Amino acid sequence: MGVYTIVTDYVPGAFAKQFADKSFDVDGMDISGLVQLAKHEKVDGVLVGVADTLIKSYFHVCDALGVPCYASQLLVDTFTQKDTFKQTCEKYGIQGIPQYNLDATMNPDAMKKVVYPVLVKPVDNCSGTGMSICQNEEELKAGIQKALHNSIGKRFLVERYMTCDDMFVYYTFKDGKYYLSAIADRFTTKEQGNASPVCLGAAYPSKYRDLYFEKMHDNMCRMFKATGVKNGVMLIQAFVENNEFYVYDPGFRLQGEAPHLLINSANCFDQREMLIRYALTGSMGDVNLEDMNDSLFHGKAAGSLWILLNAGTISSIEGMEDLKSDKEIIHIVQRMAEGDKVTPEMLGRERQVFARIYIVCNNKEAYKKKIHELQSQIKIYDAGGQNMDLKGFNPDMAWSK
Repeated sequence: MGVYTIVTDYVPGAFAKQFADKSFDVDGMDISGLVQLAKHEKVDGVLVGVADTLIKSYFHVCDALGVPCYASQLLVDTFTQKDTFKQTCEKYGIQGIPQYNLDATMNPDAMKKVVYPVLVKPVDNCSGTGMSICQNEEELKAGIQKALHNSIGKRFLVERYMTCDDMFVYYTFKDGKYYLSAIADRFTTKEQGNASPVCLGAAYPSKYRDLYFEKMHDNMCRMFKATGVKNGVMLIQAFVENNEFYVYDPGFRLQGEAPHLLINSANCFDQREMLIRYALTGSMGDVNLEDMNDSLFHGKAAGSLWILLNAGTISSIEGMEDLKSDKEIIHIVQRMAEGDKVTPEMLGRERQVFARIYIVCNNKEAYKKKIHELQSQIKIYDAGGQNMDLKGFNPDMAWSK
């Protein structure tokens, strides 16, 4: 787009820095350091990265600089704190996952009321960080300590562990109007013990699209309006059980999962470009979402395939070399190479993702066939010749109720 770009990240070798005009090692949580850097470099706009913990910094940095920001203090509080989000949802008829009222004191009487399994998670982190599946009281106590350790505000939630269907909705906001740009079913791994389930892939559009519009969309829009959402993007995940939605985990930002790639391919508008324009001008641009936005992807079937790895060191990779010439594959994000190591600490988090492959097909059967082909084709081995990739999801389950 011709914009002079500065990237800052506390990691010295952060991947995006190699594409920037200039880069710095200022931590994204260091608000005063970011403001000082931005003033010194005379920046005209600020764009936030793909972590909930950065939204607060984004708001305060923009506020100090007097540049456009799609967030407000209320929106930061509502959509980056899982407990506040849950309370806000309830006001507008949007139910969250059933939870237990526990705190760091782990009151014995309250602990006795817990029915297992449960999921423990910090209220202010993402990507599986600090989450644990707990099967008994001993695991719950350990899970609470883990969540507290990974919570900035030292707060956590203990929720019923859901084993039903998982899905998400992804909105584009423009000038106070709300567009559902994508809705998909998620498939997660269940073979990693007490670690948080990590996504294995997604299928667009969701089999629950019509039900979502019937039961949830209007309530969501009322919540967005009441909290003052006007511009930006937001992904919200939900479980579906007996045709009831149980909402969790908002993401008021671009997503690491990158649904914007599929939206751009199917609907021909790029949320990233819109957010860059907003950061520089205060306007999401002249994209005509009334005509271009379609959560049904104009009849296409799309999805993402995630390749997850077990712990070990990558010795060889098979099946990735010919993917770029495949017309049904629109994008590939390969995050690891031969010689890279997956540590036990990375399991149960998105850090164990070797690659994400984005697919757009003419119909659902073609999508299922493509996933089967890729799962058979791609193999990652360690030095002992053991297959490191986890078992993938069954694409034949996509769109099946």
